[in-house]
Amino acid sequence: MISEQKLLKLHIEKLKNIKDLEIDFDDSNLIAIVGENGSGKSSILHALACCYKPVDDKGENYKFSQFFIPNTDALWAGSKLSINHTYRSTKKLMENATMIFKKDNTRWTPKYERRVERHVVYIGISSCVPKIEEEKRTSRIEYRITELDDEESKKIRKKAGYIMNREYSSYSKNQAKTFNCIGVKYNDQRYSSLSMSAGEQRIFKILRAVYDAPKYSMILIDELDLLLHVSSFKKLIEVLDEKSQKNKLQVIFTTHSPYIFDYKNVSIKYIYNTVDKTFCNTINSIDIMYELTGLLDKPLEIFVEDDFAKLLVEYIASKIGVKKYVSVIKYGAAVNCFSVAAGLKLSNKLTDNMLFVLDGDKYRTDYEKEERIKKNLTGTTEKDNLMRSELKKYIYQFNLPEGYAPEHYVHKLLIGCNPENELVKIAKTIHNVNNDHKYISTITEIEGGSKDVTISNIFEIISYEQKEEWDKYTLGISKWLNNKKRLLYE
Repeated sequence: MISEQKLLKLHIEKLKNIKDLEIDFDDSNLIAIVGENGSGKSSILHALACCYKPVDDKGENYKFSQFFIPNTDALWAGSKLSINHTYRSTKKLMENATMIFKKDNTRWTPKYERRVERHVVYIGISSCVPKIEEEKRTSRIEYRITELDDEESKKIRKKAGYIMNREYSSYSKNQAKTFNCIGVKYNDQRYSSLSMSAGEQRIFKILRAVYDAPKYSMILIDELDLLLHVSSFKKLIEVLDEKSQKNKLQVIFTTHSPYIFDYKNVSIKYIYNTVDKTFCNTINSIDIMYELTGLLDKPLEIFVEDDFAKLLVEYIASKIGVKKYVSVIKYGAAVNCFSVAAGLKLSNKLTDNMLFVLDGDKYRTDYEKEERIKKNLTGTTEKDNLMRSELKKYIYQFNLPEGYAPEHYVHKLLIGCNPENELVKIAKTIHNVNNDHKYISTITEIEGGSKDVTISNIFEIISYEQKEEWDKYTLGISKWLNNKKRLLYE
């Protein structure tokens, strides 16, 4: 008996246009794979579908030849990939086990019966084709209606109604002579998938796959957002998140929707290709997505950790007089600074008008920065060493005193300013917080105005009354912007 399956990592050495790609899947139940057309997103799902065999021969038995069909242009010889996964075989827990798949000149190995059992469902683009477009008959179609009133079907009907903003009063299985389809009743009107919109039909298909799946299953969905209204797409993500956590499912899907960045529980994997390698960046900001796909057009681009750092850089740029030329882009946790910078370097998109700024409380020393860069730019050649050295020049930091988080330090400077100032008075009432962000967020909440305006006013007070400390704190970024200002106006 196989149970507790979990995919940890996929490494594709060679498959179609994918080269030396590694993706971690251990950080969330919901994984979104994003990237430009042709980057290999769908091929990743196709490969994953073939890595397991059906449980007790139930479900579809996906095979590599189903997705990678030998043809005149490609026999797929030399393809190779591996997975690292955990599963329980009877009572023994197999942790971080590896399975390798490859194709020689004639066949894929290992034999399909040697794969580990797991319930896997692949939902491809073909599920978007309306049922009526599959049916070629023009004469009357008769079918027998069977109401689906079991508990799982009731849940599917309710969730589909939530996603579609409809109150379905029934959900049925309809059996014709040559095919089966589903049916619903809404507003006293009964209709089958022959009359459904493609998006509505696909929602029911996805929900049925998810709700029928036993624990630890893997659901693969290509182009999750396809044919769905924005509101329906967002609600579908909520439902998938809820069900995947409850049943420990791994739901992996591709999407082009920017709204995927609204969900913290979704781990986003950005796939992009260079001549020699395919990379995966874990990103959590639509700004990064726009940057990596070349949609930003301001000449100066500064990458920062969070909203507070974004406001700080924008304030500095405003005082220097170059704000209109600057895009400030959030990359999330400090560790992402190095992976995003390395990705841009390797894809030849890193320019001298880009700057990566750390808050200053992590990776403070040159050694710490160099070690993180090494993890993202591997290799031992002179060229590799040169690339790492060059990349380090793009990474700056605020001069934050040791032991302080940015908000804590700004709060410290603020309480040393004019005691008659209203914001200073509020700051002095805050002595202890359970989260460093609250040193500033509490001030904005008490002050009651616009958060961004309040924080900008705090910077204004400190930069004037604590000028020496302020200039020291912001020195590197101010110097870089002043240098760019001179070049812009030459």
